[in-house]
Amino acid sequence: MPTSPTPESAYDRRRLRQWLAGEARADGVSRRDLLRLAAAAGLATAAAPAFAAPAAAAPAFAAPAAAATSPGIVKALPDDWFTVRGTNAETKFASLAGTGYHTPVDHFFVRNHTATPVLDAADWTLTVHGDGLTRATPAEFTLADLKKFPAVTRTAFVECAGNGRSFFASQQGQAVTGTAWTLGAIGTARWRGVRLADVLRRAGLSRDAVDVLPRGLDAAYVTADGTDLGRVRRPLPVSKALDDVLLAYEMNGEPLPHDHGFPVRVLVPHWIGIASIKWVGDIEVSAQPLYSPWNTDFYRLFGSAHPEGGSAPLTRQTVKSAWELPWDATFGAGAVHRLTGRSWSGAGAVVRVDVSTDGGTRWRPARLHDAPRRGGWVRWSTDWRPSEPGGYTLLARATDSTGRTQPDTTVPNTQGYLFDAVVRHAVRAV
Repeated sequence: MPTSPTPESAYDRRRLRQWLAGEARADGVSRRDLLRLAAAAGLATAAAPAFAAPAAAAPAFAAPAAAATSPGIVKALPDDWFTVRGTNAETKFASLAGTGYHTPVDHFFVRNHTATPVLDAADWTLTVHGDGLTRATPAEFTLADLKKFPAVTRTAFVECAGNGRSFFASQQGQAVTGTAWTLGAIGTARWRGVRLADVLRRAGLSRDAVDVLPRGLDAAYVTADGTDLGRVRRPLPVSKALDDVLLAYEMNGEPLPHDHGFPVRVLVPHWIGIASIKWVGDIEVSAQPLYSPWNTDFYRLFGSAHPEGGSAPLTRQTVKSAWELPWDATFGAGAVHRLTGRSWSGAGAVVRVDVSTDGGTRWRPARLHDAPRRGGWVRWSTDWRPSEPGGYTLLARATDSTGRTQPDTTVPNTQGYLFDAVVRHAVRAV
């Protein structure tokens, strides 16, 4: 007997029908532009991206820059911790070995659409408005106001939907667009803040409310062809907003750093990173479905394996594993080495990790070092003794509590989202 659909999957299907039927309001950009851009996304190739990066960003799949800083990012980016990718910075997974469960803030990846704004908390105000409220005038909250609400602390990962994108090309021979992340566009932190549900109810949430649309205070995103898409924003269903979403103002026990959303960001556990809007400045609460470019042509699946016109907007993350090793790491033949890594899933807690050190001929379970928890990751280890010099391929395959296991290949999509296949990690023994 089939199981009942989850609220998220029901939301996905409903939004897909509404988008295709034009039964919603797309805020800040004309429907003509959305249709044009969505059509372009459906035809995207590596040579003709549906959305080019801003002028300051590096082209997709360019060689990583060797730099200690990057335009648009405030914090230092040491070469042994980060690969700079335009206005983004990917954590090198090898640098996480021995750092503990929570990603140190100075190691945490940076995903910017434009540039990090340097804001003053004393001047910051959150405005909550819209026809999904019972009040006619907007509600406003300062940071001090938010800190009067009951505080909540939650450990959760934030991961870009394109994490692993480069493997569509390197492992599957498929052309996709976007930043060529390996597996380092993820970090897990201990977040502290206030429940979004508490703020919405204080603002006067109506029973008619359908969607909640947070918007960031970073600069407007302008595509290479000059289309101004406005500030980054992406709607959430009210059911999700009232469930586990936080307005976070601390990260690992300290105020949020500028690159990670200071003074306040949205944290949406289990979902793709774009849902966790940084530098949130206002939240629209609507009595009708809302759309933005970030859930119409960005962050949906296009391509021959997906519905005509694209999939529903993406929500939950997939299951992945990564070795805490440099690419093409070198080991001494005949010696025993302790290898470590991490696995995670947006659908459930990781309960098993199997590893292979011979390219998949033989598999064995890794030792798990953390209790499985949804929304976080599990650290694991295995011992390996390469018998002779030469090249080897390491594989790690995670299974979560819902029964999802990493596949051998990922169904392709033109924008390279949600890569979940087992990654082939080449190393060498000498």
